[in-house]
Amino acid sequence: MKPTKIMSPGAVGQAEDTANLQLATQTGITLFMTGLSAAGKSSLAVAVSDLLKKKHGREATILDGDIVRKKFSANLGYSKEDRDKNILYVASVAQEVASSGGIAICAVISPYIDTRGKVRELLSGFGGFLEVYVSTPIEVCEKRDPKGLYAKARTGEITNFTGVNDPYEPPTDPDISINCENLSPEEGAEMVLVRLDEIGLL
Repeated sequence: MKPTKIMSPGAVGQAEDTANLQLATQTGITLFMTGLSAAGKSSLAVAVSDLLKKKHGREATILDGDIVRKKFSANLGYSKEDRDKNILYVASVAQEVASSGGIAICAVISPYIDTRGKVRELLSGFGGFLEVYVSTPIEVCEKRDPKGLYAKARTGEITNFTGVNDPYEPPTDPDISINCENLSPEEGAEMVLVRLDEIGLL
């Protein structure tokens, strides 16, 4: 199986053209994955994209928060205001994808309840919307810590790090919650597709 292509917002125009030709009769979907750093959001997003292609022949656009921030929001910091700007930018790109009948998978930390509410309000009018809470416990995330960020935050080398010295407000009523501590990305992806099927989006 070919690896999933993670598209940047700059490529959305081309994706829209394809969507207009091939997906005009399909319902747009946004999967909004939120959770701590190293919770498994990016791996889950890729696995969901692969499974959508394999089982339903549908392509998905992955909007990874780290990639979007690095390429398009590098001027933003980590205050609540700047975090909100970055998330709402991701949401605006997802809106373009979903409004074309495509599938957008957002893999972001998005730590604030009020901001996630704004995202849901923005995107619910453009097909289906599913908030996916990747609920892997912080203890597990810290053990993984592939970039060493938790360790740096614990020593004070990094400030405003979500879950350590900046808050993460867990969703109170997500559409689906997936703890990736003992689940493979593929198993988590199956759960997401089952939920999409249950609510009539597949």
